Amino acid sequence: MGQFEKPLADLRLVSQLGSQEHRELAREAVRRSLVLLKNAECAEKPILPLPKKTSKILVAGTHADDLGYQCGGWTIEWQGHSGNNLTQGTTVLSAIRNTVAPETRVVYKKNPDAKFMKSNNFSHAIVIVGEPPYAEGAGDNLNLTIPKSGRRVIRNVCGASKCVVCLITGRPVVIEPYLSIIDALVAAWLPGTEGQGVADVLFGDYGFTGKLPRTWFKSVHQLPMNVGDPDYDPLFAYGYGLTTQPTNAN
Repeated sequence: MGQFEKPLADLRLVSQLGSQEHRELAREAVRRSLVLLKNAECAEKPILPLPKKTSKILVAGTHADDLGYQCGGWTIEWQGHSGNNLTQGTTVLSAIRNTVAPETRVVYKKNPDAKFMKSNNFSHAIVIVGEPPYAEGAGDNLNLTIPKSGRRVIRNVCGASKCVVCLITGRPVVIEPYLSIIDALVAAWLPGTEGQGVADVLFGDYGFTGKLPRTWFKSVHQLPMNVGDPDYDPLFAYGYGLTTQPTNAN
């Protein structure tokens, strides 16, 4: 078959790595993979898609401005890395700023407390939290919860403002205890370098179309859980995913 006649990679196309064409394809993959898990109604219409033109919005959370977290493990380094010096790309925070109308004020606060929320009046908030990067056994976790800082941000922000929570994770995590205070919930998985794909859908340039590739559990005590189990009682079933339509009203 000739598989081992040329053991080294062909470097003739290496200049195309990270090209704009490749980034646009990756951005499309992000848009199509997002799964909308909850979309509550506010003022008689769903909160998503968000308006691009409004007074002031809050972007919060540990994963809002971190390319390393967006990429996860097996990215440049084995276990991944946090920060924005790992590779080139667009964080979700930057993407939101690129997408909203010029008159919309975007306030970024990584870990807002209750006092900060009470002293500000936001039209809505976008919370972006999740897991740190990992690969293989380093990701083993008997609790499957996001870190305490992320859970605290959800409580502080969503308890005081209309909020959309985007989860940056490589797998389903425990979210059921906070679901009642979350207005809209998005599984963004690991969007990699193209955070603009997340903003494309949040603000209605494209609709949500993604479906869950696996069951989302309520509690780790339910695991393992599979479709067809006699006691199958998930938070979100395999194949679940709400849809939205693109909007030109922004």
